[in-house]
Parts: sequence; structure tokens; C-alpha cells
Amino acid sequence: MIFTHDAEHALATVVDLINTGPEASGEERLADLAALRAFVDRNRFSDVHRLTERDLARVRDLRSRFHAVFTAADVPEAVRLINDIVGEVRTTPHLTDHDGYDWHVHFFAPGAPMGEHLAADCGMALAYVVAAGELDRLRTCEAPDCSRVLVDLSRNRCRRYCDSRTCGNRMHVAAYRARRREAAAH
Repeated sequence: MIFTHDAEHALATVVDLINTGPEASGEERLADLAALRAFVDRNRFSDVHRLTERDLARVRDLRSRFHAVFTAADVPEAVRLINDIVGEVRTTPHLTDHDGYDWHVHFFAPGAPMGEHLAADCGMALAYVVAAGELDRLRTCEAPDCSRVLVDLSRNRCRRYCDSRTCGNRMHVAAYRARRREAAAH
């Protein structure tokens, strides 16, 4: 584990959020409150109850801002983007041990709106990545027809595709077939 469980969970949440957007997936996957509720449930957010249209708009805004961090040209740009995100929310760090997880830190105030919750916890997780000198772990899938993002938490920094079962497998099969064609041509 490179980061703490809660930081890795927040990073996975950021990836899931960015990949719900049209820039990454080609379609809007947070079209309504039901889709937002599914996102909240899928990512096991704690202390999120009622969701509103305002929450949906804020989450979509954060999605594009988080995506900009993944595509930042350099560390200073990523730092500026992250500082802008976390600087807009009132963070209230506190220890918690909910849902069967050991003690970990939440940065949002209990009962905070969904956007504050997301900006604080996910923004701080991205801040940890940059502070650890690991910005290059935030990537876009290398498959030529894919724009989804990923966080490479592998020990040797070798993850190249958003999903090994889809993009990874498809690219490996294409490389294999190309090698076979090359061998047959000679």
C-alpha cells in the first residue's frame, strides 16, 4: 500500500467520478439524481443522505476540476488546481472508524453537503499524491480509443490501461495479432 486506505479509497472515487463524464467515457453518466445516488452507493460514501440538484451540479463541476488535475502539464499546475479545490471548502479533519474500517481521517464536516465531502476528502487524497512526489501515478488510459483515467498504485508503476479486462486485454490481443502478422510476413 502506497497511501492509507482512506486516501486510496478517495483516489478510486475520484477515478470513478471522472470516468462518469463525457470527456472520459463519451457520455454523461451522472445524468440525474438517481445516477448520483448510485455513484454515492457504489463508492460507499458515509454520512450522505439526501441529495439535491445543487449537489449534482457541484459534483459535475468538481468532476471537471479533478479531471484537470489528471491532465495537468506539471506539478505547479496540479498544485494550483488542488489548492483551489480544497481552498473552497471548510475542512474539519476528524478520526472515524465506520463501516468496519480501522481508524482513518475524514476531512469533511459531519453532515456536510455532498460537494464539500467530495472536495475535501478527494482533494486531500490528490494533495497527498502530489506531496509524495507521485503525480505521475495519475494517468489517462494508453489505449488509443480510450480517455478514461486511472491511478497507478502498482509497485513498479506499470499500469497503462484503465481496466485490464477491457482496454488492457484488447491492446494485448492487438499486439499479439500484430506480432503474428509480422512473423507470418517474414
